[in-house]
Amino acid sequence: MKILETSVFRGPNIYAKFPVIRHVVDIGILEDWPSAKIGDDFIEQLLDALPGLQEHGCSYREPGGFIRRLREDEGTWMAHIWEHMSIELQNVAGLDVTFGRTRDAGETGIYNMVFQYEQEEVGLHASQLALDFIHNLLPDNLVETGERVDGFDYTAKREKFIKAAQRKALGPSTASLVNAGIERDIPWMRLNEYSLIQLGYGKYQKRIQATITSETDYIATDLASDKKATNRILGDLGLPVPRQIAVTSPEDAAKAAKRIGFPVVVKPLDGNHGNGISINLTSAEAVIEAFDFALEYNKRGRTVIVETFIQGLDHRMLVIDGKLEAVSKRVPGHIVGNGKNTAAELIDIVNSDPRRGVGHEKVLTRLELDKTARDHLAEVGYDENTVLKDGETVFLRSTANLSTGGTAVDVTDIVHPDNRSMAERAIKAIGLDIGGVDFLSADISQSYKDIPAGICEVNAAPGFRMHVAPSEGKSRDVAGAVMEMLFPAGTPSRVPIASITGTNGKTTVSRMVAHIHKLSGNTVGLATTDGVYIDGNLTVKGDLTGPRAAQMILRDPTVDAAILETARGGLLRSGMGYERCDVGAVLNVDADHLGLKGIETVEDLARVKRIVVEVATDTAVLNADDELCLKMASHTQADNICYVTMNANHPLVREHVRIGGRAIVLEQGMNGHMITIYENSSNIQLMWTHLIPATIDGKAMHNVQNAMFAAAICYSMGKSLEDIRQGLRTFATSYFQAPGRLNVFEEHPFKVILDYGHNPAAIEAMTKLCTQLEPKGRKLICFSMPGDRRDEDIVAAAKIVAGKFDHYICKADDGRRGRGDAEVPEMLRKTLIENGVPDDQIQIIPSEVDAVDAALNMGAVDDLLLVFGDNIARTWKQIIYFNRPQDAFESSAEEEAGPTPAPQSSADGALDPLAGATPVEDAPEVPENILLGGMRMIRDSRGVRLEDSGDEDGD
Repeated sequence: MKILETSVFRGPNIYAKFPVIRHVVDIGILEDWPSAKIGDDFIEQLLDALPGLQEHGCSYREPGGFIRRLREDEGTWMAHIWEHMSIELQNVAGLDVTFGRTRDAGETGIYNMVFQYEQEEVGLHASQLALDFIHNLLPDNLVETGERVDGFDYTAKREKFIKAAQRKALGPSTASLVNAGIERDIPWMRLNEYSLIQLGYGKYQKRIQATITSETDYIATDLASDKKATNRILGDLGLPVPRQIAVTSPEDAAKAAKRIGFPVVVKPLDGNHGNGISINLTSAEAVIEAFDFALEYNKRGRTVIVETFIQGLDHRMLVIDGKLEAVSKRVPGHIVGNGKNTAAELIDIVNSDPRRGVGHEKVLTRLELDKTARDHLAEVGYDENTVLKDGETVFLRSTANLSTGGTAVDVTDIVHPDNRSMAERAIKAIGLDIGGVDFLSADISQSYKDIPAGICEVNAAPGFRMHVAPSEGKSRDVAGAVMEMLFPAGTPSRVPIASITGTNGKTTVSRMVAHIHKLSGNTVGLATTDGVYIDGNLTVKGDLTGPRAAQMILRDPTVDAAILETARGGLLRSGMGYERCDVGAVLNVDADHLGLKGIETVEDLARVKRIVVEVATDTAVLNADDELCLKMASHTQADNICYVTMNANHPLVREHVRIGGRAIVLEQGMNGHMITIYENSSNIQLMWTHLIPATIDGKAMHNVQNAMFAAAICYSMGKSLEDIRQGLRTFATSYFQAPGRLNVFEEHPFKVILDYGHNPAAIEAMTKLCTQLEPKGRKLICFSMPGDRRDEDIVAAAKIVAGKFDHYICKADDGRRGRGDAEVPEMLRKTLIENGVPDDQIQIIPSEVDAVDAALNMGAVDDLLLVFGDNIARTWKQIIYFNRPQDAFESSAEEEAGPTPAPQSSADGALDPLAGATPVEDAPEVPENILLGGMRMIRDSRGVRLEDSGDEDGD
């Protein structure tokens, strides 16, 4: 078996609404060997190695379902088994993943094997380990040469995998905070391989690293690590702290102990996790030995602390935002004799508790029979082979840290009010937002004023494990308290997100929406095919319409609105990169990029693009004039559906508006075309289309539609009508505002239009515009199609322009994308001739630079030249610097035309808001019978939609 291709999806994708990995796998000869045919031995060995597979429900949706699939009839195929193993291995490593789906990829023996993951590297490692295991489990006749791993030891590999997974996993404290955020609908992103986490998006973000937050004071953190300074500050406030002396030599330590009075404690000045601490020392010799031990764990310098030993139980008192939230009594790691087993055996018995694991893997940490443990046994005259008396307790550590095998008992409810106040004062005195007080007391329910007790230290970044999952007692939602501190009730954690997709127009619409937001005062993060813009400034150049760009924007601390152009390529390669958007818009679905990445039909393409409305929460904005978009309404869970139509008589939209739904409709008026907003059975006339510069006096109908989508998106995001009007009035398709999108240059004797049209639909829209502009001179075109488009798409583009221009220059893009040097232009020429264009009106110039130069030199007074560019920046420079020195060019100002109409309401809107609306000439045809493909019209609180069948679920 082989992995032919791997895709890691970092967000909603065509397979699931969460991160998954997809392998395209070839199972080779195993296509003829389903599980039941291989035999029971194979199945039994599989279940012995991964017994958790017996709980997988698979398609039966109940435990044992996968086992039935393995044994029933012929059984199931190896790619499907591989999927379940990849899931179960992650479960064994402590990751909660359940989803998988394996489907035939259209070729015998080739499958799309998809499974959920939490950590990318762990998911990939799991699938590789599963593959190696299968190869070493199968009979010899079913394994090809070289597929088996020499000396493969599954048990050893499994343990190594689990440890590697735990190193990648979030620690218990960080994980509890992330989970608390998820419960409160606070988004999060991991910023490194460790525990640095961003909570919230854009300007609302906060950061945590373990239990240090972006609000934690640096001075306070540094102070808490200095035990000497902490002791002094708390002592000056009258809080109960032991007498303490800092020393730098063993001899001084012995002297300090005598001055304080035995017994004493010796510990590092700035250690942590209880490392390097020696307690209850009663002699100078013991103090001298403890000094060297403390130095091993000192982070800086040779200073060691000698302090009074306070007799009592160890308590961790956790204070968050000035309030005591939880208290745990901590007991050092220990064993209890039974009169039968040796000390070493008792340690093994303790470690057999399923709650114990390595490090922070589980609620409790395993006991270690190391030097420290042996020293503690030796102190009472024992060694690892000693059989302890029944009921006899021997401590293996001096301190009660969970990381060294200690246990924790929740005692929050019995804390004396004086002790509560003491802990809160101590943390406030140090200045921590989250702090742990280590308090020694024989009885936490009694005041420190009445019995011997004291604070032995204060901790920044205190661990939450003992409070979230105590060994005994009640679990405390301490992580929730941190979330309430970072994001108080009513405080936003998300910036509004608009996700915009479609075959054509998405870049222009995204720029229009960003422009409207910026004019209204937002700091906008914009992702487009040109790059990532923050507040209008290009920060990263390139085609950035995938998850990487989205995460750049959502991580930026200045952004308060995210406008994300979402292209097919990014969705197919990596998913969305964020779990949901507020507004999802699908502008259109036309034939483009077909035959790539498994997308063979426009229906396949529509399934990819509809992801943005599937994950929209507030509004799904859909093109009602596009049947494929119209059908997407049945797949969204958004609170609202907003239809955009250029047909004022659209039957479904009329019904949608009649019952109070939202729509943006283009209507014919006496003075031109009016964009109208319908909602709640009334209407608002937004603006005349000829007042929008991008529409070229209302003649560029594709940009009229783009403006309608921009209005729909911004209106759904809460922008005012005046903000929308002002934004559309001031947005022009200049090279500065929208490079490669209907850029018009009029400083030559002829007019030049540059556009990045790269599919038949885009070429058709620009061709219609050129016809409507009615130039006095000739119409010239310089065009191509990308080499990775299907032959039929290239032919379709040539058919569209045939007969519409007076001269044709056929070129090729810089990157031939698998085509020969002149293959695409030759195909265009052939199609033009077949459709009636005389051969003498056609030129083939493969080089884009030479082709554009030839077209410009051909231009005469009053001509119109349409150029479809590939390298937009270079082509624009060719156009503006043609026949002039570079420094002669000055960008022309674009003037808006006419005032904006005041909002109006229809008097009879409550009865039939679209009654009397005049359809726009050449508006899209919509059949009166709108029950397309046998679909049913559904009415609900969001308006009207067509009901469609859902997708097949995964395992």
